[in-house]
Amino acid sequence: MLQTLLKEIKSCTVCQETLPFGCNPVLNASKKSKILIIGQAPGLKVHNTGIPWNDASGNNLRKWLNVDESTFYNPDNFAIVPMGFCYPGTGKNGDYPPKKECAPLWHKSLIDYMPELELTLLIGLHAQKYYLGKTLKKNLTETVKAYNEYLPKYLPLPHPSPRNNIWQKKNQWFPHDVLPALKEQVSNLINV
Repeated sequence: MLQTLLKEIKSCTVCQETLPFGCNPVLNASKKSKILIIGQAPGLKVHNTGIPWNDASGNNLRKWLNVDESTFYNPDNFAIVPMGFCYPGTGKNGDYPPKKECAPLWHKSLIDYMPELELTLLIGLHAQKYYLGKTLKKNLTETVKAYNEYLPKYLPLPHPSPRNNIWQKKNQWFPHDVLPALKEQVSNLINV
């Protein structure tokens, strides 16, 4: 049962010794979820609040999806399952990569409990590498640019962090081509 699995994940301590602020798995899912969002790992603000995408990146992501907070946080619409469920800490160049234990340990079981999933948003290179495997292009930019090749199952996206505004300015095709396609997919699946 999904609720039992979610409780088990939220009490997971597999990485306890290696996390600077301890374990606090942050995710959201329903057996009726239509769209799965697989991001990297929670940031410190999300770790502290326990609310996924509760930061500037989440604000940008909701704009990209063209949804409000109540639609976004309704797990019947969106399951939110990061590659790493806990905040990994921060280094010189930003947050550390997600812990590698979470996805192999939990993702398949979670997805098996969500039979109505129709689209998975792969946000950032970690999710794209894990799920796209050999079909991944030479870099994130090329993978996102080839988004049509992965539909209808997957839609690869860059991370919506404000730090990526420079990337977006360099890649004007993203707001003109990818975001309208993303909004259309979301609207069709959750009837916004």
